[in-house]
Amino acid sequence: MHWSEVDLPVRAGLPALTGALRERSAAVLWAPPGSGKTTLVPPAVAELVTELGGGRVVVTQPRRIAARAAARRLAGLLGEPVGRTVGYAVRGDRRSSAETRVEMVTTGVLLRRLQRDPDLPGVAAVVVDEVHERALDADLLLALLIDVRAHLREDLRLVAMSATVEAERTAALLGSPPVPVVEVPGALHPVAAVHVPLPPGVLRTDDRGVTPAFLDHVAATVRRALAERPGDVLAFLPGVAEVDGVVRRLAGAEADLRPLHGRLPAAEQDLALTAGSRRRVVVSTAVAESSLTVPGVRTVVDAGLVRQPRTDHRRGLAGLVTVRVSRAAADQRAGRAGREGPGTAYRCWSEAEHAHLAAHPEPEIAVGDLTGFALELAAWGSPDGAGLALLDPPPAPALATARATLVDLGAVEEDGAVTERGRAVARVPADPRLARALLDGAPLVGARRAAEVLALLADDVRAPGGDLVAALRQVRAGGPGSGAWHASVEQLLRSVPEGRPAPADAGRMPDDLAVGAVVALAHPDRVARRRPGAAAYLMVGGTGAVLPAGSALAGTGWLAVADVDRRPGQRDATIRSAAPIDDGLALEAAAARWSEEDEVGWTDGRVVARRVTRLGAIELAAAPLAQPPVAGVAAAVREGLRQEGLAVLPWTDAARSLRERLDFLHRALGEPWPSVSDEALLADVETWLGPALDRVRGTRDLARVDVLAALRRLLPWPAAGRLDELAPERLGVPSGSTVRVDYSAEQPVLAVRLQETFGWAATPRLADGRVPVLLHLLSPARRPVAVTADLASFWENGYPQVRAELRGRYPKHAWPEDPWTAPPTRGTGRGTGRNRGS
Repeated sequence: MHWSEVDLPVRAGLPALTGALRERSAAVLWAPPGSGKTTLVPPAVAELVTELGGGRVVVTQPRRIAARAAARRLAGLLGEPVGRTVGYAVRGDRRSSAETRVEMVTTGVLLRRLQRDPDLPGVAAVVVDEVHERALDADLLLALLIDVRAHLREDLRLVAMSATVEAERTAALLGSPPVPVVEVPGALHPVAAVHVPLPPGVLRTDDRGVTPAFLDHVAATVRRALAERPGDVLAFLPGVAEVDGVVRRLAGAEADLRPLHGRLPAAEQDLALTAGSRRRVVVSTAVAESSLTVPGVRTVVDAGLVRQPRTDHRRGLAGLVTVRVSRAAADQRAGRAGREGPGTAYRCWSEAEHAHLAAHPEPEIAVGDLTGFALELAAWGSPDGAGLALLDPPPAPALATARATLVDLGAVEEDGAVTERGRAVARVPADPRLARALLDGAPLVGARRAAEVLALLADDVRAPGGDLVAALRQVRAGGPGSGAWHASVEQLLRSVPEGRPAPADAGRMPDDLAVGAVVALAHPDRVARRRPGAAAYLMVGGTGAVLPAGSALAGTGWLAVADVDRRPGQRDATIRSAAPIDDGLALEAAAARWSEEDEVGWTDGRVVARRVTRLGAIELAAAPLAQPPVAGVAAAVREGLRQEGLAVLPWTDAARSLRERLDFLHRALGEPWPSVSDEALLADVETWLGPALDRVRGTRDLARVDVLAALRRLLPWPAAGRLDELAPERLGVPSGSTVRVDYSAEQPVLAVRLQETFGWAATPRLADGRVPVLLHLLSPARRPVAVTADLASFWENGYPQVRAELRGRYPKHAWPEDPWTAPPTRGTGRGTGRNRGS
């Protein structure tokens, strides 16, 4: 059957699409899953460009499996082998020739071609498939192609294909006014949804990931689907471990079990995509979600989970997390069941849960690691992405973190401009950190060993007990995933520059140190040292980490950490894979984070001055600093004041007294008398205490700070000249004594022996007469016998009772009947009978 004879829904939109390409040279095609976009659009565009002068049509796919499968399908419709009219190019595998008119490639392959030669010689049109997935490299590729069309290749025809209704946004990016959107409504066949909620008490995930009980539920749902529906079953799981777990649980089912994921060798992937004589259960990751037809499938079982990139930009931790699918992704998966006839989608969640799913997946640019993206921008000459038609701008903090990582790798300058080293890193088909490790690790440990380790890291291998060396031994021995691993190794080896032979002793480095060296070069921010006296580690980037229980790496002094998992609520991340290193390798790999600084700080109530050598957040050595910088000490004391308050200062009685008097006047009179509360003094520390702090060199000097002199700087002039009048330190009393006024309470207090106040008719008042003194009248034993702010009332009403109670207890002291006229006395009052209390 020729492609022109294939009856798929998208055929109805092909005339409008080719018409738009003639008129505007660009278009957006919106068609729901299963409508035949990937099968029919590329050859239709190829016929158009042949008519207009010739050239190749390049079609991008988000995954290698999809690119190979699409090429095989188109070549099969032409009755030709792959590589003639229809070819493909994916990482490590290319089949095309001079005859090839349609070439299926992964997004990453076309990005590298654009960076090498933005003119794309020989290419007449590009079709970007699955734009709606919002993968980071697809967003970037679309932006670069728009830039090429605007400045280099007006003749380059561009089609963006989407399975969601957000096509209008893409059309606005492709041109002004927006390019045409060709809509192809309708699905191929109806698909019924059957919700299968979890049994009571079963959780989908816990701290360790997807739970075994949930995988039991998915496997049981697959068995139910086999019993209730005809045809093959396609089950969606979030990752390779879950795929393998469900395959094991389905052992003995009346069907061929076919796992499908990106780590499988191409032959095994092809087996999963080929119909057989028996019913099949294809258990797949998201690779089968789009751009891929799995023949014979009439039923989908959806676990409702997906692995997505997430990055903790503050800690520099990037990785994959398991999250719920969006409604759009669930519909996309369900559509796999309607390709060949009416189908059924079993969803392993309830209808109520379905209503609360997000409408669309979050764009990767909003949540993912932007290091590779930032390097591509720098290599393109637009470090911040300005002027590029991106569907969403990159978050500024994430882009800054990515640029800092690239600076550490030597791939970009501080201003974001790409270096020659950065261009070499960009040419390696891997994450920039892995590419750096390959280029620098090959001379250190040998190219093959470096490639072997990096192939493990690229495939997100979870090592048993976190031991990456053990994982390497397993794949070398032919363990699970070894086929795809070998292919990745060979592909990485081809990226090692010629003429850089390894030193003679590279092969003699033990495997464990060699693995650790390569990991450290890839992730210098994850070089980790064991904390003294603890089982936990501290990484160069500042994050704490712990090994899984029972790990063979426990007790190792230094680790190169390849993968960590930090869950919400956990203090430390869990190390998923690592290898041992020594301190020399640690220093070499993370050399960009080595620093030696003089530090002055406030620690445990004192100024601490040290010269500290660090590897990022890891303190390597420290020595006391004999002559700390003046500004540093002053800043440390200020920090101490912020942390511990004013109590760190040496407060004398005189300083406390002045502060209390100023506080009284501020409360009684207000301006210009300043507030001297803790908050006010700390907020204005530079004004009153700053000059004194500038003379502090250490904690001993702090003890000699003259707080009284510092407080005097707050006195308001010229009003300060009335301080002793408005708030005197001492007051004279009728006996001739001067008594200290206590301003520490809300109202000034004068504590004086009662006998010294005889004849005192009116209570003294302060602050221009606004505030009466609170008199504490004392017995001869200096215990309060009366508290009053109205002395006249006390003599009339209170004194007779006090006299009656105390004259017998203190007979040697004066207790006159008439305190108004009695002479005051300081002593026992020997003299007149009146003074003796007669």
